[in-house]
Amino acid sequence: MKVVLQRSIASSVKVNGQVIGAIDRGIVILVGFTEGDNSDKIDYMVKKIVNLRIFDDDYGVMNKSILDVGGSILSISQFTLYADTSKGNRPSYIKAMSGDKAKLLYEEFNNKLKNYAKVETGEFGADMFVEIQNDGPVTIIIER
Repeated sequence: MKVVLQRSIASSVKVNGQVIGAIDRGIVILVGFTEGDNSDKIDYMVKKIVNLRIFDDDYGVMNKSILDVGGSILSISQFTLYADTSKGNRPSYIKAMSGDKAKLLYEEFNNKLKNYAKVETGEFGADMFVEIQNDGPVTIIIER
């Protein structure tokens, strides 16, 4: 399981020209799954994400979590995080989990995040247009 987190001041996702998810202050999560990913990895990742201290305190130090600031999450499925570019110029996605399995894990991931924060999502498998106003910029990659 791999996530790319971006601290955001405003972000949204569109499908077919319609906004289907939007947040103000919070985190945008791009998430991909690979074979072997399971509920235990999701639990680890959710706890790590919601407790990660990437928001500024009163002194401008990244010392607060999304829980501390009451922020929201925009979660976007992204199988391309498992692109293999080691051979040739066309990425291979063989390391990405198959769609049916990945969709179940994506739903589980989002449901568990909802225990901690407001969560908006993209549409699994859709062609999406994601606008991210990265605050900082702060971008963190976590893999488990």
